Amino acid sequence: MLTRQQAKALHGIRVHLAREGHAPTLKELGAALGVNSKGAVHRLVQALVDKGYLARGGGWRGLRPTEEAAPWSLPLLGRIAAGQPIEAIPGRDTLNLADFLLGPNRYALQVSGESMIEAGILDGDTVVVQQRDSAEDGDIVVALIDRDEATLKRLRYNRDGSITLLPANAALAPVTYSAARLTIQGVVVGLLRGYR
Repeated sequence: MLTRQQAKALHGIRVHLAREGHAPTLKELGAALGVNSKGAVHRLVQALVDKGYLARGGGWRGLRPTEEAAPWSLPLLGRIAAGQPIEAIPGRDTLNLADFLLGPNRYALQVSGESMIEAGILDGDTVVVQQRDSAEDGDIVVALIDRDEATLKRLRYNRDGSITLLPANAALAPVTYSAARLTIQGVVVGLLRGYR
């Protein structure tokens, strides 16, 4: 069982990891908690390590929540065929959803429309986006057109310097823009869909 201050410290470390990609220093964690004493912050972190909620991995920046502290994990029991049946071999592992979904400069957007259905992105889905101002040819991107309208499409660079935004829906046509009209805001890195 964690004290309120230990729970706040663990939450602060998780938030910093998600935002920055590494754990906070004692000073950064203390500032987030409103605690000025590095000794007090050190005792909080050590208590989390002793209780099994944190593991050290090379100094303060290497602190990581353990499976015990990862409510965002699910048992990973093996593989399942979506084509020909495969032999059912039970396995036991965990899938940490935080590693899959969270990270520095990531955000989520709810999809509205059917322009990407052939890429498996349906109306009502939520995409996880890595915030970036550039993308590779073929990436699914969040693109801002004329600094006014945002859209989710596959990106294709053309030899003449223009950019084509490709829908993944045979009923819709690709649209080509001059590079000056488009701003890349991020690249899709994950997808969430609920069935209930």
